[in-house]
Amino acid sequence: MTPVRGAGASQAVPARSDRRFCRIGSFEPELGGFLEEVTLAYETWGELDASGTNAVLVVHALTGDSHAAGAPDARYKRGGWWDPVIGPGRLIDTERYFVVCSNVLGGCSGSTGPASLDPGTGRPYAMRFPVITIRDMVRAQRRLLESLGVRRLSLVIGGSIGGQQALEWAVEFPDFVERAVPIAATGALGPQGLGMSEIGRRAIMADPDWQGGDYYGTGRSPERGLAIARMAGMMTYQSAEGQWRRFGRRPASREPLYPEFGGCFDIERYLHYQGRDLVRRFDANSYLYLLRAMDLYDVAAGYGSVEEAFSRVRAKMLFVGISSDWLFPAAEVRGTAERAAAAGADASYAEIESLNGHDAFLKDWDLLRAAVEPFLPERG
Repeated sequence: MTPVRGAGASQAVPARSDRRFCRIGSFEPELGGFLEEVTLAYETWGELDASGTNAVLVVHALTGDSHAAGAPDARYKRGGWWDPVIGPGRLIDTERYFVVCSNVLGGCSGSTGPASLDPGTGRPYAMRFPVITIRDMVRAQRRLLESLGVRRLSLVIGGSIGGQQALEWAVEFPDFVERAVPIAATGALGPQGLGMSEIGRRAIMADPDWQGGDYYGTGRSPERGLAIARMAGMMTYQSAEGQWRRFGRRPASREPLYPEFGGCFDIERYLHYQGRDLVRRFDANSYLYLLRAMDLYDVAAGYGSVEEAFSRVRAKMLFVGISSDWLFPAAEVRGTAERAAAAGADASYAEIESLNGHDAFLKDWDLLRAAVEPFLPERG
């Protein structure tokens, strides 16, 4: 599993000079299908120690990528998506830890996904790409870490779909993980979240430019559908009270992107721009696949019960809920921690009090630090 540049990588996003690529070999997804050659794009910070046990895996959210840390630049105007907590002396201290973040299997930022070329046909997989699960993502990440010389994870941490992966790491590879922090995630997404996901999928698939998923190279792609899907998603990432404070019922302060119908509110204009931003950087088919993986996740899959799944865990676990989150409500996150503890896992719970909803783990840096830092080992 020699790291290589660009093998099997998606055509959706140009490669960055500081991004690396690793071929992890052939892969058989959990729900069927076969991938002849899989590549994961990844970035690292810090140095791996001689024992190979000071590694931290940071797992990105739905439309994130491997660029978890870094100063703003032409491509990333806000810098790495978790830069305020990754770096020397920060929460995830790169002078202490070897930090790894990879674009997930099925993604569109360098890892093998629907936009990648199928070696058997020479054409993009499109919807012929197999359905991918959270467990598949974790198993692929395990191969990457092994190729980097990692023998044990000191910590795996992530929010939302990244939180699902952090949880699955603790269940699937109990002897490989010392600590796991699932943030704004539970062992299974609830029906309200599932319903919102379906709205997003149907928006993409109803766009005539989707073309059954075979839009690569045609000069047309489902930009309108993806933008609408993003708008729906953004509404699940915020709280009602937070939106009142941020937007209220104010008229749009900037020009809307769509023709007005009886005027335009500020919240509408905000959604327009969020949709356009995602279309510029994300592949619609990857959005479908990753959203489905999030929906399908069930920590008990393959086991007799949730309790049996949690009984496998050997890592110390911290579940972090967000008080205003309605995609993964805090009460459900707390309940997951309690079920894990009842099954014998060393599981605890912390809560971020914020009006920023599900997105708080990407915004409220001081609150995130306060929730997670006491759980980490004391600095030597």
